[in-house]
Amino acid sequence: MRYDRTVLLRTDFPATVAAVREALADQGFGVLTEIDVPDVLRSKLGPEAPADLDGYLILGACNPRLAMRALEVDPTVGLLLPCNVVVRTTPDGTLVQALDPNALVTVTGLDGLRAVAHEAAARLDAALGALAREHG
Repeated sequence: MRYDRTVLLRTDFPATVAAVREALADQGFGVLTEIDVPDVLRSKLGPEAPADLDGYLILGACNPRLAMRALEVDPTVGLLLPCNVVVRTTPDGTLVQALDPNALVTVTGLDGLRAVAHEAAARLDAALGALAREHG
């Protein structure tokens, strides 16, 4: 089972990050967290960190209305929030990868999350689709 939704863009890393933020906002998602993976690894591993690990960002995206609905079904689902969106540089371009919200249902086994996951997936698909059309 795939647990990601992925698009490959032909824009550079900074332009892609800006476009991802905009596409997510257009679908009602805000970015709650941002992890610059190369910076974190360099600060924690020092000289052991890989030298070629640039262009890898994890954005913690959240649609507050959907998060509220999910938490009403089961407060423990907060362990699976926010929805991670990865922007990373590859030799072929910049990948944007979002966690498939349907994984919430698979992981928890809670049928009550199905409608929330379906709407979140539709919104993420719309954001990724817009990115692919405009920058793919």
